[in-house]
Amino acid sequence: MKTTREAPKWNEDAAALVLQFVNTRADGAGRVEVFGTASGFADWAIEHGLLDAAIVVTDSDAVAARELRHALVTVLLAHSGDSDIGDAQVAAAERYLLQAGVRYPLTTVVTAETAQLLAGSTGVPGALGAVLAAVTETAQRGDWMRIKACCNPPCHFGFIDRTRNRAARYCSPGCGSQVSMRALRQRRKQVGS
Repeated sequence: MKTTREAPKWNEDAAALVLQFVNTRADGAGRVEVFGTASGFADWAIEHGLLDAAIVVTDSDAVAARELRHALVTVLLAHSGDSDIGDAQVAAAERYLLQAGVRYPLTTVVTAETAQLLAGSTGVPGALGAVLAAVTETAQRGDWMRIKACCNPPCHFGFIDRTRNRAARYCSPGCGSQVSMRALRQRRKQVGS
């Protein structure tokens, strides 16, 4: 009897954590900055099971979370092919992420049933390390390039590109329409000048 091996399943947990992290930023559509204060970042990390409520979180920790998020959003915009993101910005984000990997180390945990990456620290470094572990797990499954950020400048909302050709650039048809309308207005303005 021939058995077929199932394709690896999309790890919704790892991808969801990455998206929940990057989608904490404010935008023009009414989303508020979640990591604007130490308590905002602490509440988010506690809610997602990344931080114990007894841990003291400082404003510097919230800044570190925003910096990590900014670097990840830059990479996700590169995944989307955003023409506003240049090679220098991507290189700077990659350098930051390399430093973050040292600052928030990961540990391999091997059991008889599985092997996984976990944050190698506790507290805030552990919470940010857990985000990096989720990124790594998603990449190792071959799905990292499917996580993108919307190319609509006021949005930049993180999303999973579920299209067959992996060509999605916007988180929703509404954002795609906004970009098209701005481009149309710009062309009309240039013709009228």
